[in-house]
Amino acid sequence: MLPTFKYHPDPFASEVFYRGEPHRCDCCGKETDVWYESPFYSAEDVECLCPWCIADGSAAAKFNGEFQDSANMDKVPDPEKVKELTERTPGYHGWQQEYWMAHCDDFCVFLGYVGWQEIEEAGLAEEIAETYRQDLCGFEFEDIRQYMRKDGGLTGYLFRCLHCGKHFLYADCD
Repeated sequence: MLPTFKYHPDPFASEVFYRGEPHRCDCCGKETDVWYESPFYSAEDVECLCPWCIADGSAAAKFNGEFQDSANMDKVPDPEKVKELTERTPGYHGWQQEYWMAHCDDFCVFLGYVGWQEIEEAGLAEEIAETYRQDLCGFEFEDIRQYMRKDGGLTGYLFRCLHCGKHFLYADCD
């Protein structure tokens, strides 16, 4: 059974974990048929990490690395929550630089990649219009509505607050 990640509950859907022919985890040295392929910021050349070495923090400790660049996330006052996100949570794929949203003094859950169509289908258009931060993303909201595609050059990254349930959007382009 795979570990659970508080801030990234479905890493298979976001395509940061893959399943296939066994690989050897660079951290624990064990064979694994599930491995991580997403951002890991370290001076070491790390090819394969198993979910368990991510979840228990041993990969970040062994390679002095982070799964989320601590300079590219909202501020949260609790250092344990920062460690949970940066050292024990798989990241996600972004075009330029991934950014992790926070709300209610905690990091949000990463729900996945979205275009405006997915926002509308989920009934979140009005909420996203209220919570969208152009100062952070740099795109006019009207451009987000018109050009953002799940698999396009302008992509959205959807987050949900763990406490109040509000949704937030980060956007980036190639």
